[in-house]
Amino acid sequence: MKLKGYLLGVLSAVSYGLIPIFILPIKQAHFSMDITLFYRFFFSALMVGGYLIYSKQKFRINKKEALILAILGVCYALSSEFLFIGYDFLTPGIASTVLFIYPVIVALIMFFFYKERLTKLSVVSLFLAFAGVIVLCLKGNGFEINFKGLGIVMLSSLFYALYMVIVNKSNLKVSGFKLTFYSMLFTSLFFMTKSVIGHQSFAIPSTTIFVNFLIFAFLTTVISSLCLVYAIKYIGSTPVAILGALEPVVAVMVSVLMFHEQFTTNLLIGITLILLGVTLNVISDRKNITHA
Repeated sequence: MKLKGYLLGVLSAVSYGLIPIFILPIKQAHFSMDITLFYRFFFSALMVGGYLIYSKQKFRINKKEALILAILGVCYALSSEFLFIGYDFLTPGIASTVLFIYPVIVALIMFFFYKERLTKLSVVSLFLAFAGVIVLCLKGNGFEINFKGLGIVMLSSLFYALYMVIVNKSNLKVSGFKLTFYSMLFTSLFFMTKSVIGHQSFAIPSTTIFVNFLIFAFLTTVISSLCLVYAIKYIGSTPVAILGALEPVVAVMVSVLMFHEQFTTNLLIGITLILLGVTLNVISDRKNITHA
């Protein structure tokens, strides 16, 4: 089960890291971000809903579950919103990497509010990952950081961390698929409301953009979210959060290979530190199992 949890955590991180492939062409086409995010989550909800019908699972939830799932939807929506605004200030590779500060936030929330023990190796792995993020924020050889972009993506990170902690601690008695379905549904409702208030058109201008939305929804949302939910159930939110370090590594690779982002020494050092952090966390978690 632990190995399965780690594999699902890696798959979730890699699929989430592919976001720049889909979001940059849409941004360059000056297509509305609210409409883009509405379709991303709406199509995701339809796909997961289709599976629920196929597997004969009931959609019924009680009021308490509805409230928690609505809160999860808002957390996910705000995380996505702030990440994509951050793309205007930082390169996609660096924005996706700064998002990775969320494991530090998850670990700190679990430590301060739920008294979850942090091992020495876990602390070292968090510091290494955090140092990697800082190195990635540096421009050239100087210490110039776009603080507005950094702050916006940090907000994205905070809401993503809250999503993970709520999934872990709310004791929802719903399946991973049902949890994902309602999270996506409430997230799409958030962006639909924003779009209606802003009098934006829901028309999809071309078949290419429609197909882009479908693949975008399936790869970066359905796969990522389902793997995330099951990985948290198998290994807990702190290890999954640190495995999420692979998200920025994938995003940086995509940005370098597809969008010609410069592969600087800072990028290399940052990625190396992050991967070291991930490895240490897995070792630390395995040691805990051995000593348990």
